[in-house]
Amino acid sequence: MRAWCRPLLGLAAVLLASLALAQEPLEALPAEGFDHYTLALTWHPGFCESRSRPPRECREADLREGAERGFVLHGLWPSLPERFAERGINRRRWWQEGCFLETPRPDGSFCRAHPPLGLPAPLGEALDATMPGRASCLDRYQYAKHAACLALPEAAYFSASVALVERVNASAFSAFVTLNQGGEVGRNDLINAFEAAFGEGTGRALRLECRGRGNRLLTEVRIGIATERLTQFPAAESLVRQDRGRCATRVRIATFD
Repeated sequence: MRAWCRPLLGLAAVLLASLALAQEPLEALPAEGFDHYTLALTWHPGFCESRSRPPRECREADLREGAERGFVLHGLWPSLPERFAERGINRRRWWQEGCFLETPRPDGSFCRAHPPLGLPAPLGEALDATMPGRASCLDRYQYAKHAACLALPEAAYFSASVALVERVNASAFSAFVTLNQGGEVGRNDLINAFEAAFGEGTGRALRLECRGRGNRLLTEVRIGIATERLTQFPAAESLVRQDRGRCATRVRIATFD
């Protein structure tokens, strides 16, 4: 048994049992002809360290509070919809432009170009805690690019996003990353920790994103989730394969000073 895994086995059982009892059931989202979502989760200290001009959520201590205790939300991205593929749009272009293919991206910042989302107050508070980038209007950008053209209701979309982040952060995988912040781990150890939390072979659903010199700084993880099995997440059968990222064999997990 790998040394990193021993202290996590009992923790995984406890966390997953707690997860099953504590989390409300996920509600299905309407799906307009796409087969999976990519749940993009930022490791906030790594993201902030990687930025030459850090945004508000990196500079202001109150916006960083709690972000080192788990992942934060970047976005929930539908895969290429059939109706776009039928128009000759390939996957690369969809990832680059998304719904801006139909509704061009406005000039200027999203804080100015788009009004605040009409979310219920409790959901807005939960999203503030889950997505520090909301201080820079990341929520408006993510919805406009990835969801607005797919008839995904704002409240349902972000409610599901928050619930998915909570489920990951209640897992032994998130605990492994959190416990190792300030140090280095093997890339394969991250994949193995994911499989220890979610099931053998599920590491194929995980994509690691790193930046910095030699791609050694962990900034994000991306998890593939089958559209029709979103409500079953994080069950192994809900996960779908992702392309491998480009992280180095040794990965540094940043922490806030």
